[in-house]
Amino acid sequence: QVQLVESGGGLVQPGGSLRLSCAASGSGFSINVMGWYRQAPGKKRELVAVISSGGSTNYIDSAKGRFTISRDNAKNTVYLQMTSLEPEDTAVYYCYAHYVATGYWGQGTQVTVSS
Repeated sequence: QVQLVESGGGLVQPGGSLRLSCAASGSGFSINVMGWYRQAPGKKRELVAVISSGGSTNYIDSAKGRFTISRDNAKNTVYLQMTSLEPEDTAVYYCYAHYVATGYWGQGTQVTVSS
């Protein structure tokens, strides 16, 4: 069983930055894929960015050039550095981990971009 604990959400003005962190525990070895999804009110949950244990990344188009996903395999921790935030980025952000053919989710952290 893998537990994911997110931190780093909050309120930020348009154009600002935030860094989300997600620490995984309970896995016996490195988690293959970790990533971030988000869900805005009234919308479906969508993939924001993912990263493999080897460092390969993939981003939603709206995040390219603004967000950077990274991970520390030794700590089983994934990060999402978000810059140039826009009101459209407002959502609950969920950490995701794929481990031994099972997907795990964090509890979510709220990101609000507003002036």
